[in-house]
Amino acid sequence: MEANTHSNSVQDLRRKLDLLLRTGQLLVESSANTDRIKRNMKRTAAFFGLPEENLHIYIDYKMLMVNFSDAEHSFSKFQRCEKHGINFTAISAISKLTFRAVREDYSIDQFEEELNTIKERPRNYSPHVTAIGAAFACGGFCIQFGCDWIAFLLASLCAYLGFRARHYLLKAGVNLYMSIAIAAFVSTLAAWLTTFLPAWTSTPLHPLLACALFIVPGVPLINFVDDMMEGNHQVGLIRATNTAMMMVGMAFGIAFALMFCGLTFGFKPDIMGIPMVPHHNYWEYALAAAISGMGFSMIFNIPKRLLWVAALGAVIAVCTRNFVSLQPDEYCSFSLGLGGVIGSLAGATLVSLIALKAVHWLHTPNHVITISSVIPMVPGVLMYRALYSFIQVPVDHETLNQTMTAAVVNGVSASMMIFCITLGVAIPNVFARRFINRNKRMKFNKLIEERKDRGDFIYLEDL
Repeated sequence: MEANTHSNSVQDLRRKLDLLLRTGQLLVESSANTDRIKRNMKRTAAFFGLPEENLHIYIDYKMLMVNFSDAEHSFSKFQRCEKHGINFTAISAISKLTFRAVREDYSIDQFEEELNTIKERPRNYSPHVTAIGAAFACGGFCIQFGCDWIAFLLASLCAYLGFRARHYLLKAGVNLYMSIAIAAFVSTLAAWLTTFLPAWTSTPLHPLLACALFIVPGVPLINFVDDMMEGNHQVGLIRATNTAMMMVGMAFGIAFALMFCGLTFGFKPDIMGIPMVPHHNYWEYALAAAISGMGFSMIFNIPKRLLWVAALGAVIAVCTRNFVSLQPDEYCSFSLGLGGVIGSLAGATLVSLIALKAVHWLHTPNHVITISSVIPMVPGVLMYRALYSFIQVPVDHETLNQTMTAAVVNGVSASMMIFCITLGVAIPNVFARRFINRNKRMKFNKLIEERKDRGDFIYLEDL
């Protein structure tokens, strides 16, 4: 009888460790940042009655490991993480599940059933609708750096074609980076074709800059900086490498499309010389930001009920950035002219501070709101221009110096803006976790203690 009880306890523990790993796997594959993965896995372990001092969690981009042990016992399990994407609905659902399971005293079977439901839930937006959202998001980006509304529509059309091309390539099993390069090639080729249309737009070349920006990996970029700031260097560096490869694929696709058009048809636009000085009223910035916020949020599979939140957050972030960064002119007479770096920090910080309160009204993780709001500020064009300069290395020494200078300036500017965006998102959350949410943690710990009093947790001495 005692041996049978021991066997059942060990089997129960292994099941709990397996569910713990599956919870972490969903978060990793949905592009949660490492700190959130740790917090949710620890809450899940607390629900299962696994003491934190005996639990060891290892998080890697491709592998998760948990070990539960003391001086006499040790149980370890591994879980691969292979299907990486972005799924804010899954991140939000798991965060709610880890609290609800404790509050409502779930059984293990109930927890597993809910976890399976989250994993098997279809995406909120069909591939076609997602492509339309991504397309208009790129058009919104185009407005932010100076195109007119006809060029907005042209950029959106070209982005739609590239996004659908990438979707079919990935579905066919083509390599991710190759799919990105081909999608960028298709979008840029389409943007070139739009230049043959009648002179409906005063900014015919701007779609070339914006048509492939749906590829820019904004969420991995923000997660990379966030992971590095939180000390999760290994996962952060892997995210950075993956991001760099995606950007290189995009830059090569665009460069080859322009090379093809140049060699075949003599089309040689000065990509680095296309002006990016915006000349719109604030209501136009706000409208474009709202479109971009909702469009990119569809790619991230944000819950439908939060689309308006993403739009409003993007309006606040972008308009704050423009107010702080742009030089006063006839369109924006009320602006400070402090530059894009300070403006990005201001916009991201303001949205993050508002989100600290909004999460209690909307019942969703902070990052779901803030990342969806700040993505329209990610300087994708600057990143693309920096890589494009390195790819198009001229032979002429004088031109080479100018090209390399432009590459460094664009690269440094983009890096500083991304860092400031992430800093603006992260700092309020750091203080929130340490101070504002202290009461929330105390309530959770109290629920755990109550669960211990009425539950049948596994303790090491029972094994």
